[in-house]
Amino acid sequence: MNGAVLAHRLLNEEQIDAQRAPSRGHTMSHIRKVTAIVGSTSSPSRTRVLVDAIVQSLQTTQTIEVTWVELATLAPHIGAATSHDALTPEGKAALQAIESADLLIAASPVYKGSYTGLFKHLIDFLHPEALVGKPTLLAATGGSDRHALVVDQELRPLFSFFRTHTVPSAVFASDADFSAITGGYQVQNDALFTRIHEATQQASRLLAA
Repeated sequence: MNGAVLAHRLLNEEQIDAQRAPSRGHTMSHIRKVTAIVGSTSSPSRTRVLVDAIVQSLQTTQTIEVTWVELATLAPHIGAATSHDALTPEGKAALQAIESADLLIAASPVYKGSYTGLFKHLIDFLHPEALVGKPTLLAATGGSDRHALVVDQELRPLFSFFRTHTVPSAVFASDADFSAITGGYQVQNDALFTRIHEATQQASRLLAA
């Protein structure tokens, strides 16, 4: 992303299977604003690859504009801040993107049984009323499946505090779900693609509600 903190990408709609389309009058011409929070502080990142796959699946039922909030590049703009006023313009822009999104994708790697500290640090700058009613898809990555419960035991309670409409099906991926490629990773597990599809279908229905 050429070092940019926030990268905007307009994703063109793909051919849609009518049987998979939301059942409540979805209009493909309406552009939905999606903000994707990637809680990994490293690059390349399995978490970023997972969110890419989620975005691509969502693209099959929605015309979306994605704003990326990646902590790997955002860290210098929020790490030392102890108040909203102390944030850099880039940090404030990230919060604005989160607050103004039609759909939020919140994803973090699992460290020591929870989301990353910098991920929580970012979320702590949000006003308690900032996300009320916002559709939110939760995702996480971890070394093994024993971390899978983090999504429901850590991430979901966090966003329940903000009274978001969290998508019922969250997406967890372990290291075994990825294979290494030149310069990064790719998803290699068909079962993971199925879980992603289920979650994005539910997210689309929330957007259409």
